[in-house]
Amino acid sequence: MERQTQVLGQSGVFLDALERASRAAALDRPVLVIGERGTGKELVAERLHRLSPRWDQPLVVMNCAALPETLIEAELFGHEAGAFTGATKQRQGRFEEADGGTLFLDELGTLSMGAQERLLRAVEYGEITRIGSSRPVRVDVRIVAATNEHLPDKVDRHEFRADLLDRLSFEVVTLPPLRARRGDVAVLADHFGRRMAAEMGWERWWGFTPEATEQLVQYRWPGNVRELRNVVERAVYRWERAEPIAQIEFDPFASPHRPRSVAAKAPASAPEAEQEADSHDEVAACEVGPSDFKSRVARFEKDLLSQALAEQRYNQRATAEALGLTYDQLRHALRRHDLIGAVA
Repeated sequence: MERQTQVLGQSGVFLDALERASRAAALDRPVLVIGERGTGKELVAERLHRLSPRWDQPLVVMNCAALPETLIEAELFGHEAGAFTGATKQRQGRFEEADGGTLFLDELGTLSMGAQERLLRAVEYGEITRIGSSRPVRVDVRIVAATNEHLPDKVDRHEFRADLLDRLSFEVVTLPPLRARRGDVAVLADHFGRRMAAEMGWERWWGFTPEATEQLVQYRWPGNVRELRNVVERAVYRWERAEPIAQIEFDPFASPHRPRSVAAKAPASAPEAEQEADSHDEVAACEVGPSDFKSRVARFEKDLLSQALAEQRYNQRATAEALGLTYDQLRHALRRHDLIGAVA
């Protein structure tokens, strides 16, 4: 896994996380890397590998969320010819490919309980069994895993094995979101901007105006460093003047002509229309009366949820992250405001 993106940052919380990863790298123990999307979990996993005694052995990457549940175990542990439909020949899994090196499991929280059980055996005893085989294979693999979920909560909900979490959490490196390291925003923006300007063939890098830099620093960055990179590179390629960049566009979908996010409702029958009109009248009357606080709060909350869902293209996990909620909190709020149907 070769990366062009460097691990950049100077804020204390970020440097503390890197220091923890660097200290853990020398030990042949599993490490969990926790962080929101776009915080650089893969880069830290690569750092753990490159600073370890296994640096000259394979670093194998597997995104556990990228494959259907039926293929996860075959991908991890391999299979024999004829083990299932389509298995025409023997195939090594990621564990055997990573033998002697490091296996990076991204999106660990999406693994099925069955795959978790087999993963636990591989971590516990250092051996795997290909699907369709009865002969175990010894492997020497260091596990580095990453997730954007709080795994202890999944254990409480019986969605993740407690014994597997115990085995994988020898060290936990939690990466701070970009909004918690605002001092790094200008540094990262300058890095991405210079690189994009060179790619565009600019004779020199003009940088950003103070106002544009302040915009970048004050934005909350729900997509973290990955989103910052997109915003900066887009600003550079759209800028056509030989002067500092003054225009920043955070939402590439912003347009007065973009399609409506929620499909229009079918025309209601007369009784339903009257009932809907009555409910709107009640809200309107409530807004000017002395008991309007709860109605206003409920209406504001529902509008906020609807807008956030639309902005995140109805991805519930992304919406929960953008609003600073857990997934379960978001689902509870959607049910309370009868918005589950809008995301089904």
